[in-house]
Parts: sequence; C-alpha cells; structure tokens
Amino acid sequence: MTTTAVEPIRDDRASIDKAFSLLSTLSEHGGCALGVSELARRTQLSKSTAFRVLGMLERNAMVERVGAKYRLGTRLHELGKSVYAPGQDRIRDLLLPFLADLYEITRHTVHLASLHGTDVVYLAKLYGHRTAATPSRIGARLPAHCTAVGKVLLAYDPAATTDALSTQLHRLTRHSICDTETLATELAQVRRDGVALDQEESQVGVICVAAPVMGQSGRPLVAMSVCAPRGTDMRPLTASLRRVCASASQAMSRSGLARSA
Repeated sequence: MTTTAVEPIRDDRASIDKAFSLLSTLSEHGGCALGVSELARRTQLSKSTAFRVLGMLERNAMVERVGAKYRLGTRLHELGKSVYAPGQDRIRDLLLPFLADLYEITRHTVHLASLHGTDVVYLAKLYGHRTAATPSRIGARLPAHCTAVGKVLLAYDPAATTDALSTQLHRLTRHSICDTETLATELAQVRRDGVALDQEESQVGVICVAAPVMGQSGRPLVAMSVCAPRGTDMRPLTASLRRVCASASQAMSRSGLARSA
C-alpha cells in the first residue's frame, strides 16, 4: 500500500497583501491584542506565515507585542496622523468646546469632520447613552456624498465637487444618492441654505444636519453635525447648530489657525 503526501496549499498573496490583511484584522478590534493563531485563522494564513509577517511588522513598529499577542504599533498611529492636513489637531482642540456645547444643547450625537478628497474624516464625536447608532468613528472615513458633514464641505469645495461628480457614487444605504445630477442639485441647495441634510443616507433610521465652520477665506475648514433618530423634528437642532457654528467660525478667525490650516 502506498501513501501520497498531501502538498500544502500555496498562498500566492504577496507579502504586502498578507501584512495588510493582518493590520486590517487588528484595526477591526481596536486596541485589543490578538494571538498568532487567531490572526492566522481570521486572515486565512498559515500560523508560520502569520508569525513571520508579524515579526516583520514588529521590527518596523507597525505592530507591537503584548505578551504572546499583537496589537497595532506606534508607528502606524504616527502614519495615520499624516492623513490630516497641517494644523488639523489644533483646529480640533480649538473647536472641541463648541462641539461639547452643541451636544449639551441638543443631547444628540454630534460630529466634527473634515474633507479629504471625496471622503469625510471624523475628527471628533460626542454621544450619550440613548443616542442613535451611527456608522461614524473617530479617524474613520465615509463617502462624503452619503453624509451631511461631507455634503456641506463638498458644496463649498469646487475641486472636490468636480471629483465627486466624475466618479462612481457608492451606496451605503438604499437612500444614498448615487446619481450625479441629483447630487449636483443638492449641493447647490446646500450653498443656498448653508446647511446639509442626511436623510438615512449613511445609516437607516438616522437623519443628520450639518453646517460649516468657516475660516477667514470664507470657505469652511471643517463641519459640525447633529444626528438623531428618524422622525425627529430637526428644526430646533438646525437652529442650535447654526448658532454654534457661527460662534466657532468667529473663534477660528480670531485664532489665526484658519491661515495655517
């Protein structure tokens, strides 16, 4: 009787792809550390391959070891900060008290966000125990055309608007705008009204209103939003948002950060 050796399944993914798979898996678990076996299972890598790639990432400070487990490293966090425009941290620190004011007034989830290309990046988020669940996370991106903060920033940025209208518009919910003509019409309305709405376009059951925080140039540097469950009367929330953003714009102009951002 003869036996045939079973050849191991060859993983033809490049090392960089394997590294990204490991980093993406770790990012999905926030600050939690995961062991090699668990990471190998989740990324469909062999344990020996996962261990080898993790060693390479550890040498470059992309991951760090916690006992026998791994988590995202300091170098990766430093690289993440470079996504933001210069002065973005200072702008966030300046405007956090205004965002806190907006939360205290409305008691709904509030955001501070900036535009990066055709995506919106969330710089800060405040929420309470019984607020509507939103897909936003600090540091995360969403397509600008699916969010109120994104649309209000797109509306005042001609180059970003052109880019958004010339690319395929992806859908987050069945309510997301995927037609460029409809988006162009809505952005024109945003410029007239000074606020943008998200009607369950990023999360079913959640509606949002956003307004810009202006710099000295008369163009917005960031935007703030208030999110609430579907059916909420947004008129008082919009009035509060306008007042807070007006005060924040004045503080921005006085600070000089509008020139350096």
